Amino acid sequence: MFLIPLALVNVTVIVGPTIATVAYSFTDWTGLGVPDFVGVSNYIEIIHDASFWQAFIHNLEWMAVFLTVPIFMGLAGAYLLMSVRRGRSIYQAIYFIPYMIASVVNAAIWQNILSPNRGIGTALANAGVPWLKDVAFFGDRRLALGAVAFVDNWHWWGFVAVLFFTAMQAVDPSLYEAAELDGAGRWKQFLHVTIPSIRPTLMFVLLLSIVWSLLTFDYVYIITQGGPSGATELVSTLLYRAAFSEFRAGYAAALGVTMMALSAVVICGYQYLTRKRGWDV
Repeated sequence: MFLIPLALVNVTVIVGPTIATVAYSFTDWTGLGVPDFVGVSNYIEIIHDASFWQAFIHNLEWMAVFLTVPIFMGLAGAYLLMSVRRGRSIYQAIYFIPYMIASVVNAAIWQNILSPNRGIGTALANAGVPWLKDVAFFGDRRLALGAVAFVDNWHWWGFVAVLFFTAMQAVDPSLYEAAELDGAGRWKQFLHVTIPSIRPTLMFVLLLSIVWSLLTFDYVYIITQGGPSGATELVSTLLYRAAFSEFRAGYAAALGVTMMALSAVVICGYQYLTRKRGWDV
């Protein structure tokens, strides 16, 4: 009985819109009026849409960054934090602050820092270091995707570090003592004691990174809107443009269902691996 209100909210907010999105994905709909059923035409168009494949490749590149850089930074930050004896909560708060700041504010901060006119490049040039002068991080096709990923990573890695730190605190200290008696140094202790002990958390963070890399939207849309010339276009921004600029809500729904299906495959694979190999305990 207590779960009935939550179940009703879940059906209203999640299940209902999901079913509607799947239904609209089989239609030619502008977002207004009566949708026209077109079968799988939208999905066939996705297969042959060069813009979709370009955006999907950008999603994979984004995933490659977030499966490596913030994970390593988070592990290193958490492990270093474990050696701190006083003021741990202060460092945890410092790590966590960027994650708590709204994405719009974070984006505005870094747009100013990396601005070619008034940002860090100009400040360094005035100090006699001209290497970054007039570099348009968000306006150069070669740099834009990496620059936006850098901003997103700045807000994300501290959250990952706090998750890893919490998991490391639960590791049995006797395991480290036994490893030290066997002659293991700090690196071997980290590799053979810490990593296996926090594996469930590590796998969960990897799952989050994969799914959110497929669905990421906010920082790219706020900073570049998919530009310049599609250099930072992701499937999510392509979907947004199709729905609200081109008024192709049916096609946008098909894009959404496609990414939802890919995310479901990833989650099912994660569940299978964790249960089969015992990585969830």
